[in-house]
Amino acid sequence: MNDDHQRHIVFLDRDTMPDAVTVRVPDFPHTMDTYDRTASDEVAARCKDADIVITNKVPLCADALAEMKNLKMVAIAATGTDNVDLKVCGERGVVVSNIRAYAMATVPEHTLGLMLSLSRSLRPYHNSIAAGRWKEAEQFCYFDYPVFNLEGKVLGIIGDGVLGKAVAKRAEAFGMEVRFSAYKGADGMGPLYTSFEKILTESDVITLHCPLMDSTRNLLSDAEFDQMKKKPLIINTARGGLVDEVALVKALKDGKISGAGFDVVTTEPIPDNHPFLSIMDRPDFILTPHMAWAGIEAIQGLADQLIDNIDAYVAGAPRNVVTP
Repeated sequence: MNDDHQRHIVFLDRDTMPDAVTVRVPDFPHTMDTYDRTASDEVAARCKDADIVITNKVPLCADALAEMKNLKMVAIAATGTDNVDLKVCGERGVVVSNIRAYAMATVPEHTLGLMLSLSRSLRPYHNSIAAGRWKEAEQFCYFDYPVFNLEGKVLGIIGDGVLGKAVAKRAEAFGMEVRFSAYKGADGMGPLYTSFEKILTESDVITLHCPLMDSTRNLLSDAEFDQMKKKPLIINTARGGLVDEVALVKALKDGKISGAGFDVVTTEPIPDNHPFLSIMDRPDFILTPHMAWAGIEAIQGLADQLIDNIDAYVAGAPRNVVTP
């Protein structure tokens, strides 16, 4: 693969990285078209002559890929790969690479931040002060919203990859009892794992750090919320679609869970009819706009790894290769 052929690169969604992040120039002869953002119906035309396509969240479906006659590589500027038709790429011999282990601090810190904010009721107390509640109080404090410690609480982690383990390390520093969930419906994963059913029934906080696949879609839905005896906090900084969002709203309203902190939703940006928009004023719910990954240090590391992946492919030694 290492030759003097000038390759054409198309970057479909540069605006998914802030201007402060530098995307360095690849180390081989090339031309490059960079777009701030790209709609689904613009993909085929923009990429028809591309040898290499860079996408963060723009979908590369089978129909669009069929128009890319020169395509040799897809460089995903993210860890998740569900926006790319990996089966079609595999059949055509197109190499797909993704980003790995870049958010080792930023996502775990955001996850703990959501836990802390919900367990201490930071948002409703802040808002109540703005509404004049503290001035009206007859003593130095007031107890309008629940507050509890993370120390001694059981944290159920669904997803045992690098991010799940990084969350575990930080949670243990708070004195939490960490348990990793076995796969749903799986037995015999060994003593380091707790059954999925026990995670549901025994956890005070449940946090998700697994990929979105057919087997994990709606991993938490009505039946799972019904089993949550301890009314846990639910945290999702992984992927929209892991939790049935309609069911979560119902569970929150019915008191089956104590709160929820989400950084992701199934469709992004969030549509006008999304069920979460009906609970934005609740004191026990926090939604952030898919920015757990957005620590500037992490995004710069992502950008560097992105170009490293492309350079490695052109040099004949592809890395971080994703298979169907």
